[in-house]
Amino acid sequence: MVALPRGGAPVAVEVAAALGAPLDVCVIRKVGVPGQPELAMGAVGEDGARVVNQTVVDAAGVTPEQFAAVEAHERAELARRAAAYRAGRPPVPLAGRTVLVVDDGVATGSSALAACRMVRARGASRVVLAVPVAPHDWTSRLAGAADAFVAVHAPSRFLAVGEFYQDFRQTTDDEVLAALARANQPHHPVVEVHELAFPTGPASVAVPEHPLGVVLFAHGSGSGRDSPRNRQVAERLHREGLATVLFDLLTPREAEDRWKVFDPGLLGGRLAEATRTVRRHPPLAGLPFGYFGASTGAAAAVWAAAERDAEPGAIVSRGGRPDLARARLPLVTAPTLLIVGGADEEVVELNRQARSELRCESALQVVPGAGHLFAEPGALETVADLATQWFARYLTIRQPGGDRAEH
Repeated sequence: MVALPRGGAPVAVEVAAALGAPLDVCVIRKVGVPGQPELAMGAVGEDGARVVNQTVVDAAGVTPEQFAAVEAHERAELARRAAAYRAGRPPVPLAGRTVLVVDDGVATGSSALAACRMVRARGASRVVLAVPVAPHDWTSRLAGAADAFVAVHAPSRFLAVGEFYQDFRQTTDDEVLAALARANQPHHPVVEVHELAFPTGPASVAVPEHPLGVVLFAHGSGSGRDSPRNRQVAERLHREGLATVLFDLLTPREAEDRWKVFDPGLLGGRLAEATRTVRRHPPLAGLPFGYFGASTGAAAAVWAAAERDAEPGAIVSRGGRPDLARARLPLVTAPTLLIVGGADEEVVELNRQARSELRCESALQVVPGAGHLFAEPGALETVADLATQWFARYLTIRQPGGDRAEH
């Protein structure tokens, strides 16, 4: 999520708290009409984003030289604020993510349009513009700027954003910094961690308070239940109220045999048996479940999901090889998300082919610039966010009478 400072920050911090989302700033400066600075004739943003409202420019009789002078002043202020708000920290990675752009309201829409353009330029896969108040025709004014629009109030009579606030005093830089600090303070959900015995070794079971579902991690070659990459994803799932089970599909001795590492039948059978054990485990019994498969673990997830007694709610593959279980791909019914690094070209193509053979709801998400291990800055955070969004969307809890209540 990104806020348009200054006024958007106090609004965005409340939304970020409700969604449990990280918050960054999208620094935009209004280019105001000379002598009427509150009337926007355009806007400028980071990364060179620029919007000109030609209707206002013409109506106010502003010359190109006058516009350029105001623009230069606002770009200098923009640079100052961006440096102050981030205090040397890089912007939050947006590539491949759904990004919520939040402001305190929309009037002409110039600032919102510049913000959406900047967010798209940074690689956002989906942009949602959300404000408390906007004119009734705001979506037509901003058509194409975002993929979705949300406004709490869009009255037919609209003069200015400030008329809808009891207190519309100028937000200070200190208040923006306080909002960012509050939104991004470390959140550590209460999670009970214990071990569960599997034939291949102990499983690490983490259960947050009031779990909404459980995700079993199927590891492939080069990783295991203690992999920092998998634990990072698991921690993100915990914040969404999802329990996790991390375990090894092979014993240490078996893992030395490369044939077994690439045997989808063996790995998938182990995962199916582990699933039955997990579904009988009292803290997890009755919860909807899903699979997170990494590398050859993705093939195990596909194999297990196609078993007759399997009913996974969702599958996510990270840099996976679902193609190794090609014969079972058409049998999978669980919504499946395939996440692949853009630099991992061979695996990207294998996943494209695998997706073409799926008959269930599916998506392929390529993380730009990421390699097979997603070791690049921000890449694994993107994986964790994408996986969490997918599981939160598709893992559901059955209610009495057979109805399903979505999380």
